[in-house]
Order: sequence, then structure tokens, then C-alpha cells
Amino acid sequence: MNSMHYFILPAAFALDAVAGDPRWLPHPIRWMGRVIEICEPPVRRQFKNEVWAGGLFALILISGCYAVSALLTGIAYAVQSFWGMALEVIMIFYCLSARSLSQAAMEIFYLLQKGRVDEARSKLAMIVGRDVAAYGRDDIARAAVETVAENFVDGVLSPLFFAAIGGAPLAMAYKMVNTLDSMVGYKNARYLHFGRIAARIDDCANFIPARLCVPIIALATYLLAGQNGRRVIGTGFKEGTRHSSPNAGYPEAAFAGALAVKLNGPNTYGGILVNKPYIGTAFGPARVGQIQLACQLMMVSALLGFIVAWCISLLMN
Repeated sequence: MNSMHYFILPAAFALDAVAGDPRWLPHPIRWMGRVIEICEPPVRRQFKNEVWAGGLFALILISGCYAVSALLTGIAYAVQSFWGMALEVIMIFYCLSARSLSQAAMEIFYLLQKGRVDEARSKLAMIVGRDVAAYGRDDIARAAVETVAENFVDGVLSPLFFAAIGGAPLAMAYKMVNTLDSMVGYKNARYLHFGRIAARIDDCANFIPARLCVPIIALATYLLAGQNGRRVIGTGFKEGTRHSSPNAGYPEAAFAGALAVKLNGPNTYGGILVNKPYIGTAFGPARVGQIQLACQLMMVSALLGFIVAWCISLLMN
């Protein structure tokens, strides 16, 4: 293999750290969402069994995304190695969201610091699925920290992991998995059956990265604050199962241990109260300043996650 291939992952990670997610650029994740919207109705009409229809729907879109990505990179490499590697860098960059996640949370932090709670609540409503109309400052802070923690896995660590083992095509296929889960993986009347297999595929895809994130966050905590990572490891693995998702609880619990903050708990979705258990039960409620700390922790964890992923890619090649 050309030694330049070893710099694909570093270049993509650096590009995300510098550029984030410019809104003026076309984004393949938005295209994935559009494809999902277009394909869902005909698949539903074709198959009466919603579970099988949803499963076939998910498998076709995921495999199709992988095939298209592999075809495009193959053509680019056939033209010239440089263009193939450049295309892989761009594809992996589009799969990462460390900087955009931090920027979204920090916008909320600055608004709260200035006392502009209504604006902060509106910003929060754009990045979470819960009802936030009644949220005060501390509620908004808690939700922002939870969002940073949970999205560290599916927005940073998992894409890096799949890029490391399968290059840009597998990273893009993972993002299709993640996009499907975010659009059809709901436990409501419309998607309870149709989205079941898509949600299970997402659970399987994130299983290893969600658990790998705990020691990574523990090390990041040590590097940032000089704290022993034992509390992060203990909280992460002990309370990571206190979540309806088999994976989302681990990064939330690790962040709870790192920041000594209580997360999760009851929330309202579409007017329905969901009594979720608290994570980080030994700690106090979130405060506004912990949004900034969470962002710093996430960015250092992202750097460590990149190093782990790069090492995996070097070993596999």
C-alpha cells in the first residue's frame, strides 16, 4: 500500500477540527436523509409485513451506500491515487462532527452566560428530540452536556472506528446506519415495527465504540484535569446500563463521572413523560459552566479516539 494512505485518517480528522460543518457545503448525510424519505413509501406499499419491509429497506440502503462509496473511490483511484485519497479524506471528513457538535453546545453556553435563556432553549430544541419548552438554565445545561456526551460516539468515535477498519466506504455505510436510526428507529406507532431492524443494526454498529469510549474519556479526564480516571471508569461501566439504549448510556455515564454531574432522568417527548433513570446518581445537577467543560472533554477524547483509530488502521494495513 502507498504510504500516503496512512495520512487519510489524520487529514480527515484535521479537516473536521478546522472546518467543522460549513452550512453552505452540500452534505451527503442530508442526501442520505432525502433518499430515506423517498424510498420509504414505495417499500411500505410493496411489503405488508412491516418488520421485514423495514429490514429490507435498511439493508438495501446501507449496502447501497457502501457500494456507491466504493465505486466512487474506486473510480477516483483508477484516475490517480491522489484523487482517490482526496475523495476518501472528504468522505471521512463528512462523517465526523466533533467541531460542529462543540460549536452547537458552545452557542448554548454563551447564550446562557449572557442570560438569554429563551434563545438558548431555541438552540437546544434544534439538536435534541425532547420537549424543552419548560426548561430553565440548569435543565438546558444538562441537556447540552448529555448531547455532547451521547453524540461523541455516533458523531466521532464510531465513524473513526469504521473508517479505520474499512476506509471511507465503511464509514459512509455507518453514517447511513446512523441516519436510518435517527429517522426510522423510533418506538412509536409509525416506526415501532418498520424501524426495528434499522435500530438493531445501529445498536450492533455502536456496541464496541460505546464501550471503548469509557477508557478514552477516562484518559482525557486525566490529561485535562489530572484526575484519576477510576471514577470515570467506575461510573461509565456501572451506570452505563441505566439507559433505554444499549449504547448511549456509556458515554453519558463516563461524562457524568468525569464532570461529577447527574445526567439523564425523566424527560418529555411529544407530550409524553418518559421516566428514565438518572445517570451519575452520586453527583449534583448540571450547571452552565459544565457545558464548556464537556466540550473540552469531548474534543480531547476525540483526539485520543483518532489516535486509537489511526493505530488500528496502521495495524490492518
